[in-house]
Amino acid sequence: MASPPIAWTVAGSDSGGGAGLQADLRAFDAFDVHGCSAVAALTAQHSRAVERIEAVSPQMLQAQLAVLAADLPPRVVKTGMLGSAVNVEVVARCIDALRAAHPLSGVALVVDPVLGASSGASFADDAVLRAIREHLLPRATLVTPNRHEAARLLGLPVLADAAAVEHAARALQAQGPRAVAITGGDAATAAQAADSEDYLLAPQAEGWLALPRLDTPHHHGSGCTYASAAAAALAHGFAEAEAVVLAKMATHHALRHGYAAGSGAGPVHARAGFARDTGNLPSLRLSGAPSGFAPLAQPDMGLYAIVDDAGWVYRMLEAGVRTVQLRIKDAGAHELRHEIRRAVAAARAAGAQLFVNDHWQFALQEGAYGVHLGQEDLQAADLPRIAAAGLRLGVSTHAYWEVCRAWALRPSYIACGPIHATQSKAMPWIAQGEDNLAYWCGLLPLPVVAIGGMDVPRTRRARACGAAGVAVMSAITAAADPQRAAQALLRAAAQAGPRHPGPPRARPTLA
Repeated sequence: MASPPIAWTVAGSDSGGGAGLQADLRAFDAFDVHGCSAVAALTAQHSRAVERIEAVSPQMLQAQLAVLAADLPPRVVKTGMLGSAVNVEVVARCIDALRAAHPLSGVALVVDPVLGASSGASFADDAVLRAIREHLLPRATLVTPNRHEAARLLGLPVLADAAAVEHAARALQAQGPRAVAITGGDAATAAQAADSEDYLLAPQAEGWLALPRLDTPHHHGSGCTYASAAAAALAHGFAEAEAVVLAKMATHHALRHGYAAGSGAGPVHARAGFARDTGNLPSLRLSGAPSGFAPLAQPDMGLYAIVDDAGWVYRMLEAGVRTVQLRIKDAGAHELRHEIRRAVAAARAAGAQLFVNDHWQFALQEGAYGVHLGQEDLQAADLPRIAAAGLRLGVSTHAYWEVCRAWALRPSYIACGPIHATQSKAMPWIAQGEDNLAYWCGLLPLPVVAIGGMDVPRTRRARACGAAGVAVMSAITAAADPQRAAQALLRAAAQAGPRHPGPPRARPTLA
């Protein structure tokens, strides 16, 4: 059995067991990460208040970090309350030393700028604030302040609206972090808001991550859990945007399982299983986009053939295929309209589902059954108009944050890939594999289409993973006998038998 990755938390100890190091280690455990801890501060607190805070000496903090570095080097270091400006500098020097000692693997740094308690206690004076800005932000992989903390770090007034939060995220990123996640649990209107929204700004993606707000008195340690969950995901090799999505999921799950301990706010309970619950999957919303497209008439799509002209559509329909995508990349407007019109007429006569790739305007004008859009096309397409016309929508996804963006739309289906390496389209993505396919099929309550490198044996396995459709291009169009190839794939796709999904695996991307 492979050893779990190692992550460190350098933070304060909560004598009441709800936040700080104690919450961090619970979050690490939920991700199957071995957690090490260096105590930077001691607190005397219970569920109602923080009575006293005492920073450990810089010498003691340095000693803890040194012994850990000698035997248990981390993939990620997560910081919380550090107690003093000198301790901030000690941690910064440790990060530099770790990165120098491990230049190939690297060491990520997640900074949770714990500046105060929800009860009102202050954890950081002006000297600590300056030290965080000067020594930690330039070294950070990810910083996870709430709105109040983001404002204090930047010397700004309260972040009262979405525009102010987005501006703050960019200002923080300009100070050095690769990624920023400003959480929204402390927003002034939080009690009235239907959703809990965090603003994500990462090399891979940006936008508002939303989940329904949970009405619970037991929220102690939610910020620590969020940052530590993100750190644990980074330790497993997830990219920053994916790590934040997983942190949002894990924290929502922990809030759902919070419990009373003492007479005040009880702790959240980070636990395994968060990634298999659809209720924890956030939306990465697009401004003004609708949510809810028409369902498929034939949700069990089987073989989903992708072809590049109307002639190929005819051939696929004659072979018995009943879900086809017309993907034309290089053609003038007149030719595009002509090909789409012919393909729509043929599919309608055969009772088949025809999706037009990208060219949603012509699909609307010619009455196509649906459109398929890549992530880069979602911003440009008139999604409200597509939904109002009753067209079905399919969306391509390659990573967690893209699934969240698609999930926000509640499309007719989501395509996940590449499942295997493919030569039909150059993409900067590492193949997801069948374990991730099974995971998405088990998590998403709508049809999932597997795409990328499919042949007959892989089609059978994709269907066994639970895929509603298996998208194939080269295995048909490049075959010596396309008709026979399509019929063999149709037989393979007819063999369905979903298996239980495993946990998600890291799918690092070329950022």
